[in-house]
Parts: sequence; C-alpha cells; structure tokens
Amino acid sequence: MEINSEVLLKEIEKAKKGDQAAYKYLLDKFWVEVYSFQLKRIRNEADAEDITIQTFSKAFDKLNSFNDNYVFKTWLITISKNIHIDLLRKEKASIRANTSDTNMEYVHEIMDETPSMEDILINEQHLAQLLSDIKKLKPTYQEVINLRYFQEKSYKEIASHLEEPMSNIKVKLLRAKKLLAQIIESHKA
Repeated sequence: MEINSEVLLKEIEKAKKGDQAAYKYLLDKFWVEVYSFQLKRIRNEADAEDITIQTFSKAFDKLNSFNDNYVFKTWLITISKNIHIDLLRKEKASIRANTSDTNMEYVHEIMDETPSMEDILINEQHLAQLLSDIKKLKPTYQEVINLRYFQEKSYKEIASHLEEPMSNIKVKLLRAKKLLAQIIESHKA
C-alpha cells in the first residue's frame, strides 16, 4: 500500500492533538496490514482481531512517543508483536500461578466532538433497517454499538461494563461504525 509520507506525518501530528478524523485515517490505512500480520502468526481470526484492536489502542495511547525517523507501519507491527508476546507470557503465567493480572491501565482520552460520516449515516437510517444491519456485525461490535448509541453509555461506562480498557472500547467502536457504514452503503449500490 503506497502512502504519501508527508500526508501520513500530517495525519499523525493531527492525531497527536486529538483529531478524531486523523485517528480514523490511521486505523483505515493500517488495519488490514496489522490484522494480516497477526492472522499469519496465530491463525485465529477472532484473536487476530482482538490483538489488532489492542495494537491500535496502545498505539493511539502512545502516539506522542512515535519518532517520525521510523516507519509508522513498522512501529505498529512492533507494538502488535509485543502485545502478542505479552499475551502468551500472561497465559503461561496464569497457568502456573492460576491468578489474574490486576494492573490498572491508564488511557488517553480521544476527543470525539464532531459526528463522523459513519455517525451521520447511522442517524439517517430507518430504525428497523438499522437494527437489521447491526445484527450482521460480530456480537462484540453489536454490543458496543448498542451500549453507545441505544443505551447512550459513555466510553467509561462501556469500558467498565465490558471490563476492558477505554482505549480498546474506542477502537472497537470506531471499527464497528466503519463496518456498519459499509453495510449501509452496500444497500445504496
């Protein structure tokens, strides 16, 4: 995938300042590459998707530490690889100790001030069709859409309800909205 490095660096800088559209740009440009990398490693779609979500969550949290002397894609892949290694270590440790990890993870809040194109599309659809389209998503995506838009829960409340870091919830919701928008757009084609 050819990505103009000047455009990429500008989007990274915007994302560092909390620009939601820049986060979406980065997620859209690199999702497939990170997901494919993990899928080749672990050969399990659900686990590869979970690790990819965690990768973007951690990358967005640590975006200020990104050094533009390095390739952004390589930086993401390295984060993804390290998350997978950490998960394997935790699995081995939990098998041995049979205890859970209780470390708190602090997350960087991503500003969500203006509605995205996906939000506009979602709001314009008839409720019955929208519910039908939501049912086409994976259950985890259905759940975050339901909690955010139908139960009107905050990111913090959703994170608490699902017992996941808030940054994971934000990435899942971003991905769910993108997939839902694609389903809705397919009706227009």
